[in-house]
Amino acid sequence: MSTPPPPDPRALASGSEGPGALRPLLDTVLGALDTGRRARGGPLPAGGPEAVAARLRDALGDVLPEHGDPEALRVLVHALAEGAADPADPLCTAHLHCPPLAVAAAADLAATVLNPSLDSWDQAPAASELEALVTRELAHLAGLADAVVTTGGTESNHLALLLARESHGGGIRLVHGANAHHSLPRAAWLLGLPEPVVVPAPAGTIDLAALHRALTDVGGPRGSLLVAATAGTTDAGLIDPLPEIAGLCAAHGARLHIDAAHGGGLLFSDRHRDRLTGLEAAHTVTLDLHKLGWQPIAAGLLAVRRPRDLDVLHQHADYLNADDDTEAGLPDLLGRSLRTTRRPDILKTAVTLKTLGRRGLGALVDQVCARAREFADLIHAHPGFELYDRPVISTVLFRPEGATDDAVAAVRRGLLTDGRAVLGRARLDDRLWLKATLLNPDTRPDDLAALLKLVEGTTHG
Repeated sequence: MSTPPPPDPRALASGSEGPGALRPLLDTVLGALDTGRRARGGPLPAGGPEAVAARLRDALGDVLPEHGDPEALRVLVHALAEGAADPADPLCTAHLHCPPLAVAAAADLAATVLNPSLDSWDQAPAASELEALVTRELAHLAGLADAVVTTGGTESNHLALLLARESHGGGIRLVHGANAHHSLPRAAWLLGLPEPVVVPAPAGTIDLAALHRALTDVGGPRGSLLVAATAGTTDAGLIDPLPEIAGLCAAHGARLHIDAAHGGGLLFSDRHRDRLTGLEAAHTVTLDLHKLGWQPIAAGLLAVRRPRDLDVLHQHADYLNADDDTEAGLPDLLGRSLRTTRRPDILKTAVTLKTLGRRGLGALVDQVCARAREFADLIHAHPGFELYDRPVISTVLFRPEGATDDAVAAVRRGLLTDGRAVLGRARLDDRLWLKATLLNPDTRPDDLAALLKLVEGTTHG
């Protein structure tokens, strides 16, 4: 039996020859992902940064050789998989880094092959309509009117501050909790806004009395203050008291932005969506479906209460949205993003929503929240560990009983270097905690027990 010829490396992914060119390459990719995963043997490559870098350099060799290597796809995908932190491994729990659904990844391949760019209708006829329909539906889920696609929470928060600044004619000041994501004060700096007012969050959420004092003391014309609340803090997954914050904003005439990049996925769950009561009172809301939405990166959105706020994004470029084209009925897409060229990231989300439905996604949310509660119970019952608090979403903070902060940090780094477990870190109550954020719905109770046993063994090793 003769061996089929290797695919032409110059073959295009789309067009009539695309499927034939892609099929053998997909087999190569899937095989290399599997061999790389088995070579890694755990949630993280062992040996630490220097060892990982050395293996990658050996696999890569000459970055731009004189003559091409037909084995490059297999070799480099294997190397990347062998050197990956695998969010699908139940012992990889450090960050808000979810394992993507297979159906979403498959849809993302289609988006890559078709390669539409959503900066003009003639580059993305169907994709532009799909984006409009899906973003509006997700905005309605949050109680708002419309949404635009972003690369994630950082871009969404930046855009929220920009819309606030432009809606008030430039004179706006950010007020945020000490628990806020770092992208918020960074966005204020990038936009040339005054130094933000930081409100204490001694228990991990905004202190309401301190927020009231700050809004009273800073003062200014109505609409000149932008309060940023958080629904799902990065450190502990805590949710600010949203209804009360919304009430204070209304009383002081302040604009409200809610960063729900972490917690927004609770909207899919009948059991947990009440935790987000008050979201609908915001002027803008950050959502991230590459967290509690199981999407490949990137899958961010910024939802808005007033669609006219987006008018400030409008730009004119004759080659993309000429006036006569717009008047003739061709949609103008340049007001839907800060970016020009951008891929149809909405396709994977649309396929996921349609395939699983709200109840299917809600079940995944419920599963990871339940696993987090089980892990907290396991820690609470163990005399060798201290639990920070019951999880609000799916983040659990804990530390070995009696350990110093240096010892806690050393435990985490030891597990990382050995490639046995990936835990995050968070500083609350002036102490360092190990952080497990459970985003894998397939995690089992025995996986949680194994994780705790690994930490215990490293602590006493």
